[in-house]
Amino acid sequence: MRYGVLGTGVVGQTLGSALVRSGHEVCMGARTEQHAGSVAWAAEVGDGASTGSFSEAARFGEIVINCTAGVHSLAALDAAGSGVLSDKIVVDVANPLDFSGGFPPRLAVDEGDSLAEQIQRRFPRSRVVKALNTVTASVMVDPGSLPEATDVFICGDDADAKLAVTELLTTWGWEHARVRDLGRLDQARATERYLLLWLALMGTVSSPDFNVRIVRAEDMA
Repeated sequence: MRYGVLGTGVVGQTLGSALVRSGHEVCMGARTEQHAGSVAWAAEVGDGASTGSFSEAARFGEIVINCTAGVHSLAALDAAGSGVLSDKIVVDVANPLDFSGGFPPRLAVDEGDSLAEQIQRRFPRSRVVKALNTVTASVMVDPGSLPEATDVFICGDDADAKLAVTELLTTWGWEHARVRDLGRLDQARATERYLLLWLALMGTVSSPDFNVRIVRAEDMA
């Protein structure tokens, strides 16, 4: 399958590399066609990796993954083009964190809204799925790096799109039962706000390489 990965940072490069290793073709999109970071990434990854503008990457991908900084995601997707994104699955892994006031950041979306919902409203013909935004990049593609199985959350308004994303996650080692479907896309409000707790936990455990697991009383023997 062909993927368009928007964003050249750690998340974009990590997901893009994992997709190529899984046998997919990836075009990494940036503001400029010859962005130094994406060109270097493609040269390192080799066959199956290419680069282009946001629009070119989105046009290339059968599925588009938004890995841009959350405060710039709408602008990046606007550059990709509403026509190009129409009818495509758009996997939003970004978090709307505003660091303009220093650390810790604040959320750049109002209460009662989320970045994922803003993307869906801006591109109503796209099928937006929120996923992977509650773990660090390395855990996204290698959950087995943690000593126990943990949970990852998805939400969206299109059942088939969520199924496609779930299947992708299982190829990266996420147990199917641990891909927790939270329901409609407005549940992204919860997963995006979880990032404030995630940042506090990262400071407490002195590492980004962690995750959570849902344990119910009825699951106990």
